[in-house]
Amino acid sequence: MKALEDYVTTIPDFPKKGIMFRDVTTILSDKDGFKLAIDGLIEALKDVDFDLILGSESRGFIFGAPVAYAMNKGFILVRKKGKLPREVISEDYELEYGSATLEMHADAVKKGQRVVIIDDLVATGGTTQAVIRLVEREGGKVVKIGFVMELEGLKGREKLKDYDVFSLIKYPGI
Repeated sequence: MKALEDYVTTIPDFPKKGIMFRDVTTILSDKDGFKLAIDGLIEALKDVDFDLILGSESRGFIFGAPVAYAMNKGFILVRKKGKLPREVISEDYELEYGSATLEMHADAVKKGQRVVIIDDLVATGGTTQAVIRLVEREGGKVVKIGFVMELEGLKGREKLKDYDVFSLIKYPGI
């Protein structure tokens, strides 16, 4: 059987020279790769006491929702600004070239709920930091953060050092 990393396609020099782009869509497009990813996330959470899984737009939805379903947990969407229909709370965060805003329904996380954050990739950690701030502002507790892939060279884990973080695949570079 192939390892999960065997399903990742690496594209050199995309989007610019010197970057090794790790394409998660080739995990998703292969039934065995997708199953390995979801099963790996579930395995990493099997002994964790939590109430909800939270995923950020858009690949956090793809990986988080099936894990929530399989583990019989609720799933919370964190979306880009202006996409949610009810009252929201917002959090701004920095991107490489500018800033962005994430939003979550104001009633999505209740005080005291234990939350797991799932996403496809941790690079600089900025998006995940914004998600953590949303959860904690509502009184939730982030008990675990999981990623399919981690780009260790961008040091995102350092920004998340106060949290229990795991990744299924680690790449040493950027």
